[in-house]
Amino acid sequence: MTKIVLIRHGQTTWNTNGKYQGRTDVPLSEEGVAQARALAEKFPLEHLDGIHASDLMRAMVTAECIGERFHLAVQPEKAFRELSFGKWEGLTYAEIVARWPEAMENFHFHPDRLEIPGGETIQELQERVTERLREIVGENEGKTVAIVAHGAVIRAAICDALSIPLHRFWSIRQFNTAVNIVSYEDGWSTVELMNSTAHLGRVD
Repeated sequence: MTKIVLIRHGQTTWNTNGKYQGRTDVPLSEEGVAQARALAEKFPLEHLDGIHASDLMRAMVTAECIGERFHLAVQPEKAFRELSFGKWEGLTYAEIVARWPEAMENFHFHPDRLEIPGGETIQELQERVTERLREIVGENEGKTVAIVAHGAVIRAAICDALSIPLHRFWSIRQFNTAVNIVSYEDGWSTVELMNSTAHLGRVD
């Protein structure tokens, strides 16, 4: 059995300001760094064999905090970058709705039909994420590996693990530094933990 620990990055100023980040390389806020350190200190598992992360700095810095705890170097992964929001990056929800009202309706209610101008589809995201994830699972039989990434990346991985159709993509919630654990064995995947922020004192 291989155990994968999927972790969302810590908070950024764009998170608090409601801006869509996507591939834009936004750093962690002070609060985000504190969240990452809290996760490292109160990590829900006693052992990790490896740690991978999206190569965007908000994920890398979060991963490096965890890596220090377990004396592991972080392996950067382009495949785990956030969904590309194209022309929406840097804009708020209200700004996007004003310019692309029909697209934003699909964003919420039909994400499987979503077409972001200059961006990426949810299907494209899931394909690149699951391809690399399956490689990591196959390379780490009997091991426990952390992957630090982004909300959409983790939703795509969990939808795949549970065979959830992509039109229910947003039914999965992911807080900053949320921890998810998925085990893989004999072609089966089992979600053992989802959206846990117990390290921050949150239970919601």
